Amino acid sequence: MDPKNNSQFRGANDSLSPKPSSRRRQLTVKQNRWLWLENFLAYSSGECHLSQNTILAYRRDLERFYLWMAERDLLTLRISDFSSYVEWLHEQGLAPTSIARHLVSLRIFHKYLQLEGIIRDTQVDLLGSPKLWERVPKYLSPSQVELILAAPCETDRTWLRDRAMLEMLYATGCRVSELSTMKLRDVHLEERFCRCTGKGNKQRIVPIGDQAVDAVIRYLEEEWPILAARAEKHGAEPVYLFLSRSGQILDRHRIWELIKRYAVRCGVRTDISPHTLRHSFATHLLINGADLRQVQEMLGHVNIMTTQIYTHVDSRRLKAIHKKFHPRS
Repeated sequence: MDPKNNSQFRGANDSLSPKPSSRRRQLTVKQNRWLWLENFLAYSSGECHLSQNTILAYRRDLERFYLWMAERDLLTLRISDFSSYVEWLHEQGLAPTSIARHLVSLRIFHKYLQLEGIIRDTQVDLLGSPKLWERVPKYLSPSQVELILAAPCETDRTWLRDRAMLEMLYATGCRVSELSTMKLRDVHLEERFCRCTGKGNKQRIVPIGDQAVDAVIRYLEEEWPILAARAEKHGAEPVYLFLSRSGQILDRHRIWELIKRYAVRCGVRTDISPHTLRHSFATHLLINGADLRQVQEMLGHVNIMTTQIYTHVDSRRLKAIHKKFHPRS
């Protein structure tokens, strides 16, 4: 018999094919599990057109899963094994949201393995996700926001860029990846709105306040041409709103570093991140009476349940409403 006709991939969907021995099957799994991962990532990028950040998240999550799996057989894992994996993630100190994302990555990976005929059935779908409502997003008070927005000063090399960057993050609530890839053509200062390209290349329109508009205009007039000229020296055409000192795209990691620096400078908080300004944007809108659906649209959330978590962060407003309107308050 030709060994090629007895391959694992052919045998997964052909009940007439002779089953390989458990020893040979175990060796095949060890040899192919990393190839399956690379093929899955290539499929997610090439066929599903997922963003690079999503692909990197899948890789990190599944490499952690492989670390836990060690000598286990990927093709014979049962619900008890997956439960042990979740317990192991808890022991690693991961937050509930991170564990939930790991499980999503694992489910999608197993769907791919089923699609390719590598596995027939999987029990990973029987695994429940951890509760996420316990985690309330951290946000800044309006006075803290004012401090960090004013932190860039004239002694900083690109203080106008940094001030405009901070103003835009708070004014629009956009994700740091959306701000990093925002192009000049996406910003309409006269009409006071910008176009954000979010997850899955979905676009949305978000208003921009006067102070953010003024900061961006001054940056574009005084600093952007200098940064853009450096890019043009190397034959590159500057198209992005926020440029690095070499005239290239200002990547998300550099934005994170800048925010941490300015937070330390003004003594706001040490655990601040670009997402903290996004949380602050949503929280302050809701505190001041904005409609939840409108906030959902500005944040680019597909599910309103994701936006609804912000209604838990300000109990003072709920108490005031209760006291004002409840007959027995």
